[in-house]
Amino acid sequence: MPSDLEKAMESLILVFHRYASKEGNSNTLSRRELKDLMENELADFLKSQKDPATVDKIMRDLDSNGDGEVNFEEFVSLVVGLSIACERCYQMYMKKTAAKK
Repeated sequence: MPSDLEKAMESLILVFHRYASKEGNSNTLSRRELKDLMENELADFLKSQKDPATVDKIMRDLDSNGDGEVNFEEFVSLVVGLSIACERCYQMYMKKTAAKK
């Protein structure tokens, strides 16, 4: 039986390929595929962003090899960055909760 972490890794891979397979190269995300993925899978994150060009900025930041597409390794860096930010929020929440006790 897979562990929680193994399930999370599988989910990450499956989500990436679900969107990457919509058009063109099935191993990369185009700008449109990345936008669809973010709108569906990271909707709360996008709602918190005030800049309408957020997806374009993220695309430029992720596309480290400059080919106009985001491969899995580049995509994982987005997930890692967001996970680190969420963990920091969690730590701040835990400190506030502990201080109230």
